[in-house]
Amino acid sequence: MMIDGKALGAKVRADIRTRIERSQRSVRLDAVLVGEDRAATIYAENQARTCAEAGIEYHLNRLPASAGFEEIAGRILLMNTDESIRAMMLHLPLPSGVDTERVQSLIDPEKDVEGVNPANIGNVVYGRRSLVPCTALAVIEMIETTGISLRGAKCVIVGASNIVGKPIAVLLMRAEATVISANKFTRDLATLTRDADVVIAAAGVPALVKPDWIKPGAVVIDVGINRRVGADGKSTTVGDVDPMVAQVAGAMSPVPGGVGPMTVAMLLRNVVDAALR
Repeated sequence: MMIDGKALGAKVRADIRTRIERSQRSVRLDAVLVGEDRAATIYAENQARTCAEAGIEYHLNRLPASAGFEEIAGRILLMNTDESIRAMMLHLPLPSGVDTERVQSLIDPEKDVEGVNPANIGNVVYGRRSLVPCTALAVIEMIETTGISLRGAKCVIVGASNIVGKPIAVLLMRAEATVISANKFTRDLATLTRDADVVIAAAGVPALVKPDWIKPGAVVIDVGINRRVGADGKSTTVGDVDPMVAQVAGAMSPVPGGVGPMTVAMLLRNVVDAALR
């Protein structure tokens, strides 16, 4: 069984549009883009379209590539105090020399729809009402669609980044799963994953997880997004999981078309949550 992130994301977006229409309130997302990075610009354009489809206004606040920490921080702090702005996010990358985590920590936690402010990440641990990192939310929702009971399930997460691996681990713990946090350097990693009911690959290593690493029938979520250039010069997107794992797993998310579309949908849900509080 393949977990179709596009179909699940489309359903979430339809629910969001209905929720906005019923609220009879305006919902808006303000994003900050610094410089002219091509990938970030394309992402912002796609985001504007996705927001429009869901009934969300999209405002892009642009700063020049020459902007330093003070200018970027000043814009963030100004947006924090603007009462018309209830949901905001920061496009990456930032210019060289600007500390990304320092800037993210300045975003008002109640407006931080990506859940990247350390305060929101910390709130996940305590189960407090918070805007949870979008990819972590996407992974949990995708696991739940398989019907597996997480209580007592053994879950192995390969990768422990601050906004993906660690929040996923905490959310699984809150679901009373047994959680093992690993990484690409973990000794006998395959031994751990072979005994897992759920494997989440978020290490940033192409095809790291092999078919013989997976217990038959296990749920496998591939968070990896890696670019590979073939002999013909064409670039393709591959995950952290070998596609052949699908022949062993009971359910698996593909790359592309898995966690990515669901992460976008979770961002929009966070926008609505922030705007309608």
